[in-house]
Amino acid sequence: MKKSIYLSLIFLTLAGISLLIFKKDYGYDTNNANQYEPLIVTNSFIPEPKNITINNIDYLQTQLPIGKFGGTFTSSSIGDPKTFNPYNANDATSAELSEIMYDGLTQTNPTDGKVIPKLAKKINILKDNKTYIVHLRHGLKWTDGKEITADDVYYTYKTVIFDGFGDGSTRDILLIDGQLPHIEKIDKYTIKFVTPKPFAPFLRALSASILPKHIFEPITNKGKEYFLTYQGIDVDPKNLVTSGAFKLKEYIAGQRVVYEKNNNYYLINKENKKLPYIDKWVSVIVGDMNNQTLKFESGAIDVLLVNGALVNRYRELQKQNDFKLYNLGASTNTTFVVFNLNNRKNKDGKYYINPIKQTWFQDKNFRTALDWAIDREDLIINIFSGLASPLYSAEPLNSLFLNEKVAKGHGINLNYAMKLLEKSGFYKKNGILYDKKGNKVEFELLTNAGNTQREATGVSIKQDFEKLGIKVNYKAIEFNSLVNKITNTADFDCIIIALTSNINEPNSGYNVWNPYGSLHLFNKRTPNDLKSSDKILNFEERLLNIFKKGALELDFNKRKKIYDEYQQIVAEENPMLYLYAPLQIYAIRNKVKNIYPTKIGGLFHSMSEIYIDN
Repeated sequence: MKKSIYLSLIFLTLAGISLLIFKKDYGYDTNNANQYEPLIVTNSFIPEPKNITINNIDYLQTQLPIGKFGGTFTSSSIGDPKTFNPYNANDATSAELSEIMYDGLTQTNPTDGKVIPKLAKKINILKDNKTYIVHLRHGLKWTDGKEITADDVYYTYKTVIFDGFGDGSTRDILLIDGQLPHIEKIDKYTIKFVTPKPFAPFLRALSASILPKHIFEPITNKGKEYFLTYQGIDVDPKNLVTSGAFKLKEYIAGQRVVYEKNNNYYLINKENKKLPYIDKWVSVIVGDMNNQTLKFESGAIDVLLVNGALVNRYRELQKQNDFKLYNLGASTNTTFVVFNLNNRKNKDGKYYINPIKQTWFQDKNFRTALDWAIDREDLIINIFSGLASPLYSAEPLNSLFLNEKVAKGHGINLNYAMKLLEKSGFYKKNGILYDKKGNKVEFELLTNAGNTQREATGVSIKQDFEKLGIKVNYKAIEFNSLVNKITNTADFDCIIIALTSNINEPNSGYNVWNPYGSLHLFNKRTPNDLKSSDKILNFEERLLNIFKKGALELDFNKRKKIYDEYQQIVAEENPMLYLYAPLQIYAIRNKVKNIYPTKIGGLFHSMSEIYIDN
């Protein structure tokens, strides 16, 4: 998920403990301080913005140094966006390129993870810890000049989110014992939310994009299917009405997405001048990571996430070139192999995939055996040149809620893997693995083309599984096709993919672990399921109950124990086999200023505050 604010105890507690995690470093020898000395290892302190009222307009004033106006910042993305509708963005590229245009009520402080205001000027939490009074900033405008008011907030939550238009992730996260919060408009600038019970993640959930009611209401009136087509990639940028720092200017498929600054934006600098500083932000569309690297080295883009294999080379290049390297620590993304456990029938009475394979994937011993067969150290050495750590936990390594015991993992042990398989009746003959009914074990492994790291991971894991006698048919396919298989058709055996995690709040993953969640990848319930054949697995029910309990607990230490348990269950059941956490090492041009990276906020926690100094 994407905040004078009166914070509940839980968020103050999180702010206090979040600094503890920065004592850890993953992926390199911490005893050799000079091993990667040229990298800028950073966790900058970012002063919170202030509320400033000028001519009855409630601005948010950045406390970062004053910069220069003008210029263009150029980044890149692997592949095209699929939509510019933030509530229909199912992939990282579409989410980034659509959400940049819409602000939410709250945001996360990139230094300590606290929830701080954005469109909201302040939020009062009443003594019952269930009632939230949200006071909007006065005088803010959409890009068409109309004022942003409580009507827009009420519409976004009541209709778009609560009524289930578009992506259901936000709705899933806000479900509290099966109930959604009550929302009420108090006046033009005030909204009241009442949650069924005290709900720890609620303030953070208020970061969801607010949409302009006067633009979107006629769309939602036409139904959900029509809403899903709105603001697709063929949209005329002139017709977009947005609130974020940037608005769409141009999209050319396969080439670039161009944004221009929003002159109505409400962030100002310490001289009370409106931001953003830069005039344009261009995202160049590249086909793969190799092309991305070439674009950076030719000067065509300003920032690059450096592949581990290239870090030593870039350490030398930065000495004579116009960029610096920044180390942001372990990735907050979790990369994994996910099995398809769906053994239900669709409306035509047919199983989604071969029922024989489902008996394998439903077998805990089978899944665990494959987990013990994966050589994670080999992946880390060959793909990331050692600049990564093995990942065994559903939480990323820098999560405040990391279960340290689970994170230690177990290494590779093919003998133990075979013993687990034999427990379930599998046997090996002439180097080929068979199940107890004599079926040869063979399945398809997919990932997305263009991501060279995942493609190399697929090749390596294919070889690891083949050591057990399993025939693996490995393919890298177009990303949109891959997402469709996972989210819509449930037509896959197993897939290598990654999810973005929120290191401050495990409940952001509720839609992954809720059996009916939109990202419950390993046992996805599709709209075409035959309801009478639905069945919740025992460990699915346990995870669901844990997440319900964790969201209602306001004490951090008690929440930590609850979420420790969910990680333990996932590690034991292995519906998703976690692989690695690479170091996030970025190269960025020296001309790009106001760069204060943090492990929570990343490299660009506020695009509106960077500036170009040639």
